Amino acid sequence: MSTVATPTPPSNSSAASTPSTTPVTPAPAAAAPEQGRPAVDWRIRFGALTLIWGFSFLFMKLGTDGFAPPYISFGRMLFGTAVLAVTLAVKRQRLPRRARTWAHLAVAAFLLNALPFTLFAYSELTISSSLAAICNTTTPLWGMVLSLVALSEDRPTRRRFAGLGLGFVGVLTVLGAWQGFSGQDPAGTVMALIAAASYAVGWIYVRRMLSDTGDSNLALSGGQLLIGTVQLAIAAPLLSPLPGSLPLVPLLAVFALGALGTGFAFLIQYGLVAEVGPTTATLITYFTPVVATGAGVALLGESLTWNLPVGAVIVLAGAALTQTKARPKPRQP
Repeated sequence: MSTVATPTPPSNSSAASTPSTTPVTPAPAAAAPEQGRPAVDWRIRFGALTLIWGFSFLFMKLGTDGFAPPYISFGRMLFGTAVLAVTLAVKRQRLPRRARTWAHLAVAAFLLNALPFTLFAYSELTISSSLAAICNTTTPLWGMVLSLVALSEDRPTRRRFAGLGLGFVGVLTVLGAWQGFSGQDPAGTVMALIAAASYAVGWIYVRRMLSDTGDSNLALSGGQLLIGTVQLAIAAPLLSPLPGSLPLVPLLAVFALGALGTGFAFLIQYGLVAEVGPTTATLITYFTPVVATGAGVALLGESLTWNLPVGAVIVLAGAALTQTKARPKPRQP
């Protein structure tokens, strides 16, 4: 669930092909080629990133045992920013300098970090980490709907509309619509779905406003996390009282969520995209809910009814259809 600014130039593909959070979130499509052969095979890094993003929902659930949701998000951003700040220093790269870029990064930080991170943390007070992870997979569906409105180069196709309809059926299956949504907290589920939609809105904004700044993806990401940390440092005390203690397990969970799931995960993803391309790298999206569900059931004792995994598969199938490109029509002789 990478949720840092890695803008891509406009293309004919959908704006919301995600990895996000996490993330379920899109990968950079124009990363510079790596120098030399990486020390660790890309398949191992792919698996590590899948585990990190899959366990992020478990870390959020553990964090709620000791901290209010705004402070989980703040800690996540703080530790993620620290990882990227160290990386920027090692690589001797600077943060963006133009005020206009920082203004756009402030909007991106709110839509891709501060708002969805906090909503997911709030949602996991009342819903399982498995359900939150499945809601996260709806980001490409939201992205398809929004891109048809916001991006003129994205044309509706029958296949994309079919994917949208299939994804909607999947969401209803996950929620157990035939049972009147019994067993699911409506407020928590809605918050998780809004968080997924926020990712889609954020990526469309990044694509429009931050695709030609001249700054590196690492510099933009570091700036985005930094300004998002400031946003949450101001908002958290207004939303909830300061924590009275720092319990060890929730604190370690928030540290892992930030340092691994937000900071280190971006660096792994950046290297994967540079080596194997964005299409292969974004396949992680289809594995993270499996890891999240397994972790929730095995480690948190969450119950698993048949409609959760079946609905998740339907949602992911619909999301995959929305990301397919239309075949070009053959030219007439």
